[in-house]
Amino acid sequence: MKSFMDENFMLANETAVKLYSDYAAHMPIYDYHCHLSPQMMYEDKPFENIAQIFLGGDHYKWRYMRSNGIDEDYITGSRSDYEKFKAFCGCLQYAIGNPLYHWTHLELKRYFGVDAVVTDESCDEIWEKCNKVIKETKMSPSTLINQSNVAVICTTDDPADSLDWHKKITEKKHIKAKVLPTFRPDFMINAEKNTFSEYVHRLEKVWGNVINSYEDLIDAIYSRIEYFNSLGCRISDHALDGVPYAENCDVDAIFKKAVNGEKLTQTEIDAYKSTTLISLAKKYKEMDWTMQLHIGALRNNNLKMFERLGADTGFDSIADYSIAEQLSKLMNAMESTDNLPKTILYTLNPKDNYVLGTMIGNFQSSEAEGKIQFGSAWWFNDQRDGMVEQMKSLANLGALNKFVGMLTDSRSFLSYTRHEYFRRILCSLIGQWVEDGEFPQNYSILKTIVEGICFNNAKKYFGIEL
Repeated sequence: MKSFMDENFMLANETAVKLYSDYAAHMPIYDYHCHLSPQMMYEDKPFENIAQIFLGGDHYKWRYMRSNGIDEDYITGSRSDYEKFKAFCGCLQYAIGNPLYHWTHLELKRYFGVDAVVTDESCDEIWEKCNKVIKETKMSPSTLINQSNVAVICTTDDPADSLDWHKKITEKKHIKAKVLPTFRPDFMINAEKNTFSEYVHRLEKVWGNVINSYEDLIDAIYSRIEYFNSLGCRISDHALDGVPYAENCDVDAIFKKAVNGEKLTQTEIDAYKSTTLISLAKKYKEMDWTMQLHIGALRNNNLKMFERLGADTGFDSIADYSIAEQLSKLMNAMESTDNLPKTILYTLNPKDNYVLGTMIGNFQSSEAEGKIQFGSAWWFNDQRDGMVEQMKSLANLGALNKFVGMLTDSRSFLSYTRHEYFRRILCSLIGQWVEDGEFPQNYSILKTIVEGICFNNAKKYFGIEL
């Protein structure tokens, strides 16, 4: 029997061990999509205790605690940090099969030097040891980033954001990684939301002009793209629940209707969104940006808890939209005018792995290696089975060797251990193919593949100067 989470954890054979230890383990991290706070990174305040780092904003852990019947007061409520940590340890000890169990123990090992297994009985020992490390090292966001071998961090930012925190981070020079913004125009895309009119007025203020028409709106958003670009942004991101597409609609009339707070039909919503995505793609292509499309979330399902805690607090799930035809039409509309940028497609529903795995092959070109990417296993798929299925789908249908690899998609500064988790799974998968005689044991080629997926492909793909 193997020891619990030893140095060869998740490495199924000798080839996997070599691939991981010789190639994957030491590669830098290219975190091209996350939700870390630029303000927290700049202010760089030392954490007070382990609960603040472990549980603050981590809805993966919150969901697991709720599933174990832990009262909300011990999760997002008024209980002390120690009480919350104690409640977390008490239920994590039973988290067999859940990736949180591995993530948490990796975090303890790598950042705090703690090898203890999390149980209700070991909670106090872990609390004391971790807090001692936090105090002695004055552990802060920059501490965790700098010791994690991170080369690039791309945050998630609204077009109306001033990006002042990014400027201050660059000036302060306390973080070794490049910290760059990512352009996320969801509020401007979602014309059906009751926040749309207010958001248009917010854009007017940062643009400095009145937005009276859809043409004005596009001019304003193009201006913000250029501003983001001036501060190093090279990536956009869109959260699409389903994939919108409709033609032959008066988009200016739809825009004015939305600004006036009138209810839109589904056809109008789809027409506005698809027209706007196509317009944005044109600008992204011009700026040599990469466009990310995150598809398939069903958000804020528990209205009572949404009203109490707001969005992104652990009440989202997987949607089951039909996406293939609409996605094809949307990408074809961009491609037909030579305005399809480098694009990463993510699905939250694994039923669509083969949809995306085949869709990317329709729009590849020599403009970039792996120009259209099947994005890494995302959110609920961010676990061993999800990662393996995503990579096997990509390998079966496309070029796994050009995959831009893992991202954290997290609000936690401890999440860089998830790159280790991913790399071990990657090396185990490839190692098994080699051990089974399905790929030659040519370490020169294997080195290129593994190091590419871990870091080098992203470095080349995004084109950000390091």
